[in-house]
Amino acid sequence: MSTNVNVAIIGCGGIANGKHLPSLKKLQQVNLIAFCDRDIEKAKLAAAEYGEADAAVYTDYKELLQNSSIDVVHVCTPNNAHAEISIAALEAGKHVMCEKPMAKTSQEAKAMLDAAERTGKKLTIGYQNRFRQDSQYLHHVCKRGDLGEVYYAKAHAIRRRAVPTWGVFLDEEKQGGGPLIDIGTHALDLALWMMNNYEPKSVMGTTFHKLGKKANAANAWGSWDPEKFTVEDSAFGFITMKNGATIVLESSWALNSLDVDEAKCSLSGTEGGADMKDGLRINGEEFGKLYTTNVELSNSGVAFYEGDTENDADLEARLWIESIVNDTEPVVKPNEALVVTQILEAIYESAKTGKAVYFE
Repeated sequence: MSTNVNVAIIGCGGIANGKHLPSLKKLQQVNLIAFCDRDIEKAKLAAAEYGEADAAVYTDYKELLQNSSIDVVHVCTPNNAHAEISIAALEAGKHVMCEKPMAKTSQEAKAMLDAAERTGKKLTIGYQNRFRQDSQYLHHVCKRGDLGEVYYAKAHAIRRRAVPTWGVFLDEEKQGGGPLIDIGTHALDLALWMMNNYEPKSVMGTTFHKLGKKANAANAWGSWDPEKFTVEDSAFGFITMKNGATIVLESSWALNSLDVDEAKCSLSGTEGGADMKDGLRINGEEFGKLYTTNVELSNSGVAFYEGDTENDADLEARLWIESIVNDTEPVVKPNEALVVTQILEAIYESAKTGKAVYFE
């Protein structure tokens, strides 16, 4: 492949226009040459703003995948279409960036991983919170061993009242769930990545549909229709890993709580701890005294990676494209994202049955 990378977008809605397209447009080696959406007007608008002068627009992703000049496909559709489109794109010889979560079910996610391995094409999942400055810094701290063995973590994804009322977010059939699969997935991905632990043993979970039943509710994006609110409004998981490490996952779109944090984690290890709840803080014991260090992350970035002024979405896009050009592994590996989906699915299953779910 040449250093120029031809990219296509399938699904020209909010996540494509809010994250993928602005960041890809900044990369000189990227040519945005194809746009697909079932609503042709959305595809045309995205092409006009971000595409090459001769960019093609489609309403059928299968027709787009026949375009042999496309190197990379970004899948930005509802969750229930992630696997179908990603697998088809991989089999058509394209590298794939799929938005989170990897898929609606773990079976679909595993099929995506199998397709990537079978075709030899790269597959990554859009967990952009790994690319925040605090996440990058903390990951290096963990990788260096400063915290020792991380055996307890909390994954935080709590909103007080911020239910997404647009698109298909409230549709269980298309999304597979509510805040757990939408924002809990980010928090869990961060915790697993920091711990470098992808071997779950058992999961207990609960989900609630309490506040979603209320009409005319206060909400950041306007009141929701209770009849269309078919997913949970909060969900919680207790995850035990094979080595005994434990993760508590909390997620909500609507919860009567002031303890609000999203896409963050807290870690406890044998040599120290860390949390992202009030900036990035490292804690531990030294010379017989307890200490807490507030890590200052200025706008100039941190020294662990290039691109001092890059935001998380820009860094995610650049490193993804560089992994293709340089034939290296993407930062977010599909086997890691598969474990996230497996655990989320287990929480939903446990909530339905009232029993623990055990992994082989």
